[in-house]
Amino acid sequence: MFRRTFWFTAGAAAGVWATTKVNQKLKQLTPESLAAQAANKAVETGHRLKDFALDVRAGMLQREAELGDVLGLAAPVEHGRELPEPRRRAALGQVTHPTTASFSKIPTSSYNRNEDH
Repeated sequence: MFRRTFWFTAGAAAGVWATTKVNQKLKQLTPESLAAQAANKAVETGHRLKDFALDVRAGMLQREAELGDVLGLAAPVEHGRELPEPRRRAALGQVTHPTTASFSKIPTSSYNRNEDH
């Protein structure tokens, strides 16, 4: 009698456990759950890419500082900032810049934007 009760209880417990696992898997495979999982993976990947980009930027700045020390530059050149005037002339030579840009020199009859497509 105890043997039958034991196996009946074990079978019922196994059935409840299996039903619970199947229901959990079915909930994971719903479109809403799949979309949430994909969004979480995308956010995680975005954070990893951001961390990678920050590491690359830190490495660039460190290497730039090392090269600046080797070349004898006092401070690294920031992006968008020009060199001081004596270095600019030495590095670029005599450069003449036109004071005004004129677009009227481009013949309009020979250029047709529709031909590009």
